[in-house]
This record gives sequence, structure tokens and C-alpha cells, in this order.
Amino acid sequence: MIKRKAVIFDMDGLLIDSEPLWQEAGAAGLAVYNIKLTEEQHHRSAGLRTPEWLGYWFSHYGVTIDDTAACARAIEDDAIKRISETGKPMPGVAHVINFFIDEGFRLAIASSSPMRLIDAVVDKLGLRGHMDAIVSAETLPYGKPHPQVFLDGAAALGIDPLDCLVFEDSFNGLIAAKAAKMKCVVVPTAEQYHAPQWGAADLKLRSLANFNRLLLESLG
Repeated sequence: MIKRKAVIFDMDGLLIDSEPLWQEAGAAGLAVYNIKLTEEQHHRSAGLRTPEWLGYWFSHYGVTIDDTAACARAIEDDAIKRISETGKPMPGVAHVINFFIDEGFRLAIASSSPMRLIDAVVDKLGLRGHMDAIVSAETLPYGKPHPQVFLDGAAALGIDPLDCLVFEDSFNGLIAAKAAKMKCVVVPTAEQYHAPQWGAADLKLRSLANFNRLLLESLG
């Protein structure tokens, strides 16, 4: 018997193919300070809010600047422009959204991205009419891997966190979902699919298009 009646989606890298565009914007911002990240470093810090992402790498490389917030804002503005212009939906988005609507689930987006970017993506993908709640970690005291954004999503839906299912593509998002006591389905990139870090997930998929009722039932 399926008890869970709410599903909460991350956004970047899960619903829209924006991670490469975030990397481009972030790389341009860091290049000013002669910092260049490897692919592994990008993956390691995926899911963090931009100010925390910058703070992490500035600390790692011993860089000090007067206004991290302004630098973060510039990177976010660049990312929003790139995503609005060239971002594409990830495979299976329409399938998984329609699947959960047909199953009678309430739907939400819970993202680390600023609300202005979430709004742009939701409208670009035509998802606004399908979402019962949209929440951002932008102004929270802590972002992912802290669970608050997912707990806020559950509260906005009026659903107990224990009855929520999360879809994520980042390790920080996975940790946040599990800390919120929610089941979590991860959809890693092809390069990261076999990484051992996904062992904490309740289910791992190569694509949203692969999700079905049998898998939902297996989650309980």
C-alpha cells in the first residue's frame, strides 16, 4: 500500500539541465581570483547556495574579498541569464510530473537557487500550474545539506515529512532529504552514477523517465 502522497523535487540538474551553465557562471566568477575547479570539485560542492559555494572555495584557496555577497549575486545573475536563454528540461520531466499528478500526489519544488531563478525555470518549463508549493533556501539560515528547505516544502504542502518523497541529483541534497526523514530518489549524472556516495539513497535512477508505479510501490 502506497502511503506517501507528496513529492518534492530539487530543480537544478534534476528538472532542468542547468548544472553545466552554473559551472560556466561559477567558473567565470572564480577566474577573476585565479581559481579553476576540477569536475570533481564542482560535483563535490553541487547543491550549495552560491554564497556558501563561494565561501567554501575562497576558504579552500585562501582568497579573501570584501564583498562575497556581491560576487555571489553576479554569478547568480550570469547563471539566470544562461539558463533562461539555453536551459533545457532534463529527460523524463514531463513523464514524472504527469505520473505523480495521476497518482494524486501533491507536488513541490525545493531548491537552493534564489527564487528569481526558480520562477524563471518554472515558467520556462511550464510547471507553475502543476506545483502546489515552491520553496527556496535562499533566505534560510542554512541551505542544503541542512534539511530545512525540504521541511518547509512539506509544511507548505500540509504533508508530514515522513510522507514525502524527494527527487535529487546532488549529494548535498540527498543528505538534506535523509536528514528531513524523507525517502529520496537520486538521479546522478552519468559520470557520477557509480560513485559510492549514493548508497544512502532509497533508489538510484539514470533518468526520471525510468520511474514507474512498481518503483513507487517498492519505496513503501
